[in-house]
Amino acid sequence: MNDMNELKSTINALAVAGKGILAADESIGTISKRFAALHIPCTEETRRNYRELLLTTPDLEKAIAGVILFEETLGQKTSKGISFPELLKQNQIIPGIKVDKGLVSLPGTDEKSTQGLDGLAERLQAYKKQGARFAKWRAVFAITDKTPSRLAIQTNAEDLARYAAICQANGIVPIIEPEVLIDGTHTLEQCFNVSEAVLNCVFHKLYKHQVLLEYIILKPSMVTSGKDCTVQANHQAIAEATITMLKRTVPAAVPTINFLSGGQTPLEATQNLNAMHQVQPSLPWNLSFSFARALQEPCMAAWLGKGENVRIAQEIFLKQAKMNSFASLGKYV
Repeated sequence: MNDMNELKSTINALAVAGKGILAADESIGTISKRFAALHIPCTEETRRNYRELLLTTPDLEKAIAGVILFEETLGQKTSKGISFPELLKQNQIIPGIKVDKGLVSLPGTDEKSTQGLDGLAERLQAYKKQGARFAKWRAVFAITDKTPSRLAIQTNAEDLARYAAICQANGIVPIIEPEVLIDGTHTLEQCFNVSEAVLNCVFHKLYKHQVLLEYIILKPSMVTSGKDCTVQANHQAIAEATITMLKRTVPAAVPTINFLSGGQTPLEATQNLNAMHQVQPSLPWNLSFSFARALQEPCMAAWLGKGENVRIAQEIFLKQAKMNSFASLGKYV
């Protein structure tokens, strides 16, 4: 095991009450879709410009403790020639890196598993030299009458645990992201049951692989009704179901739980996070956010790829970050 102090100092800097983690790690395919919807051309330079807009936002460190970067962004520089990881470091924000290589079909099923374990240790060492101190791996679980299958849950949980163990052996704090997808007609109760089964299996596998829970970040989805469910649960119901599910599955040793927004609107994600702190102010873990779209959507729509819009887009982005900072303390009004 690598120097424990390294893992400890990273987790201490990330698990801070009132601060969250920005997910700016969209793959080229994903960011192309977001740009296309707003008629922004997607080139290496427009992606760099956009990420520079986010990372140079004044006072960002007041609400954001870490940023998950995409591999391309990790190697890019600001227009003033400072590498993005160095810029974050100067602003007391921890740089992180998405390390999975995306979803592939799980043979014999209609479900997905995540690839990227081959050569992971070597990649982590290279990312570390570039300044990354934590990593992220995402697994997805779709809810239908037949899914997720036991096979999909076991396979993805095993891969998350192997990834986490490799990260810790290389002095990198792993974000463990088991996303129960919001797409579908499932009820709040169905989402609760699937989320509970997934997290139970994930923590069983983490134990098996001797992953130290004190040095991980859990990035789960909230327990919500499916997007197309006829009955949509309110903030109170979502908060209560999510907290109950987490208390049943997540050991108290885990320092911080940073939710993904997973297709909720920016406002819904903020209100649901805030409601959790209202429902139960005292919890064994720090409860915060690691949003992508819920932080970035309004900002990207204001920017539209134009240099003259950078300042206003940054103001909107900072406002979103601060709203979620308040929500992670139960103080969003």
